[in-house]
Amino acid sequence: MSASTEELREHIEAIKLTDHHVHGVVRENPTPENFANMITESDRTPKSVHEAMETQVGFATRRWCAPLLGLAAHASADEYFARRIELGSDHVNRTLLTAAGISHYLIETGYRGDEIHGVDGMRELTGSKVDEVIRLETLAQFHAETSGTTAQDFSATFATFLAEKARTAVGLKSIAAYRIGLDFDPTRPSELEVRTALGQWFQDIAKDSSTRLMDPIIIRHVIWQGIDLGLPIQFHIGYGDPDLNLHKCDPLLMTELIRMTEKLNVPIMLLHNYPYQRNAGYLAQMFRNVFIDVGLAINYAGARSPEIIAESLELAPFRKILFSSDAWGLPELTYLGTRLFRNGLTEVLGAWVDKGEWSLTDAKRVSTAIGTENSIRAYSLKG
Repeated sequence: MSASTEELREHIEAIKLTDHHVHGVVRENPTPENFANMITESDRTPKSVHEAMETQVGFATRRWCAPLLGLAAHASADEYFARRIELGSDHVNRTLLTAAGISHYLIETGYRGDEIHGVDGMRELTGSKVDEVIRLETLAQFHAETSGTTAQDFSATFATFLAEKARTAVGLKSIAAYRIGLDFDPTRPSELEVRTALGQWFQDIAKDSSTRLMDPIIIRHVIWQGIDLGLPIQFHIGYGDPDLNLHKCDPLLMTELIRMTEKLNVPIMLLHNYPYQRNAGYLAQMFRNVFIDVGLAINYAGARSPEIIAESLELAPFRKILFSSDAWGLPELTYLGTRLFRNGLTEVLGAWVDKGEWSLTDAKRVSTAIGTENSIRAYSLKG
């Protein structure tokens, strides 16, 4: 490692990261099956921890997390799982989250929140700043099922409810990619369309309380109610669990919606983006309200993550690239999100500095911007 790369590495290691999209960690020790599911992002995973960890993310866990839990690097999957159970979830959570070096978490609380630490729990575990990001579809479902509202009143009551919840949040999130794909009509639906769709949805809920929000008109309506608040809106893009159709998760499908929100000065945060990180970079260059990250992909690509980081730096303006881990449940994923990000950014930028393409000063400045400053500015976070 050259002297300049070593200096850059020390700089990147010292950055107190802002994780602009992350979830809480589990409260209890996971079963082997639960651990296998969480470490692979798929509910079709083999129940064996060993089989689930025969992946890039599994190898990265054994390389980088094992030493933090008192094991040799590359300890076997079975040895690793036994050790984390022996230490207990509280010890593992605190050890790995402390090592992550995250100073500010933006926690999205809308997915299986009863199984994981929420905003208060993550604040207590980490001692870091923690703010909330609200998942629109989950909140709409909760309001429809618990508030006593009717199909006729839902639009007005949900708008009030959302505004109140958003008062203490820093952003919103949509999982339209999962529910309807990103090739949806971007326009605000008419009142008649919304009334008709709500009527059917409430009938379906009355018949089956587990009926989740899947109607494209209502989802569009809820997204536009979020846009009206002016907060940054995160959109899941690309890679995710088997519920989505990946070919409908290309951010280019959102181009017209991005044009509309650009005129309204609403920040659009494109999350994850793999394998569409280059398309996301194009959108970030073309539209002033688009920001991107390659969170989640970094964890799951493991040793290949530097290539993904490098691709995210091709077209996107450096002030519009953010850091995220998108970890859910396992603190291993939170830590790996930071460890592989720091490693990959050092490798990519260090090579450019050594070739004389970048100055060391610029590499330090850009790494700090991506690691924390861009998120602080994009979300108007308080110091």
